Amino acid sequence: MMNIKPAEIGMAIQEVDTPALLLDLDAFDYNVKLMSDIVRKLGVTHRPHAKTHKSPVIARKQMAAGAVGQCCQKVGEAEILVAGGVDDVLVSNQIVGRQKLDRLAGLACQANIGVCVDDHQNIQDINEAAKRFGSQIEVLVEIDIGAGRCGVSPDAVAVNLAKQISDQSNLTFAGLQAYQGRAQHIRGYNERRVAIEKAGKLVQQTVTLLEQAGLGCPRVTGAGTGTFQFEAQSGVWNELQAGSYCFMDADYGLNLNEQGSYFDDFRNSLFILSTIMSHPSSDRAVLDAGHKATSIDSGLPVIADLHGINYVGASDEHGTLVIGADAPSIEIGQKVRLIPGHCDPTVNLHDWYIGVRNNIVEAIWPVAARGAVF
Repeated sequence: MMNIKPAEIGMAIQEVDTPALLLDLDAFDYNVKLMSDIVRKLGVTHRPHAKTHKSPVIARKQMAAGAVGQCCQKVGEAEILVAGGVDDVLVSNQIVGRQKLDRLAGLACQANIGVCVDDHQNIQDINEAAKRFGSQIEVLVEIDIGAGRCGVSPDAVAVNLAKQISDQSNLTFAGLQAYQGRAQHIRGYNERRVAIEKAGKLVQQTVTLLEQAGLGCPRVTGAGTGTFQFEAQSGVWNELQAGSYCFMDADYGLNLNEQGSYFDDFRNSLFILSTIMSHPSSDRAVLDAGHKATSIDSGLPVIADLHGINYVGASDEHGTLVIGADAPSIEIGQKVRLIPGHCDPTVNLHDWYIGVRNNIVEAIWPVAARGAVF
């Protein structure tokens, strides 16, 4: 497989080949430190979601700043994180099938591994896999608190699953997975807060039932970049999973803060560096970054540095720009930074992070878990 690097250490940003996944290291470092400071003040722990960055290098930097471990969604991601030096990983997802469960159980011999469940048979299957490898796996019951995806109802059904986990020889009941994904991009600050307040009542209801059953609830984990402060202040969640904060993207940039302004506490650190490849008219230009360079599931990318120029359409290898009358002049060969609409799937399109500081390439990191979908 060809795996050509678009840059070399010491290269000026204008020399980087495109399209390239560009990481502004000053902004990235700022975001990691800011989240660490916020979490410390709020008195909760942070387990960032590696589905955002897919990089053991970034995971270790987050953990060096105070994160207790990492989340991921796939066994393959967990394997790559552990191989890269991460010793505490929660697969915040359901893992089904003997092959995947054997890999998970084997990994639990090398690191502290957790997984989520919402099914009785799955619990038995995980325990059987752990017995085959002589490992111990932490298991959390996932409850549906409004996302309408995985998870059981936040009531006696969840308690029964927790009891079953506690009865297994090679499993440890570790708490609840409670993530309200639909709330992350509710634009209004108060509307997001209300959504998490409603979710928190459901979580607290489940925690109370667990305590009444004599099980306790060591961990309630969840939250994302759009809502983490609400979960942290609720007194219900004690672990946060926010991941996109380290990069940010155009979609998160549309969320409003308490003052009604666009949320900008965290800085955009992730960009697609692209080149203007065609300029057929005064009001139109074309970039070399389309569907294969940037995800558009959450909207088109935004031009980072040029006022009056908008990215209006994508095809496989092209991005079309509309140039306003008051826009600065541009020319073929010029490099342009794009803020992706959705950082997570955009990262998965690239092999390398090109880390830049003061417009010079300082680091090149592999997107090690790219394509780890099983």
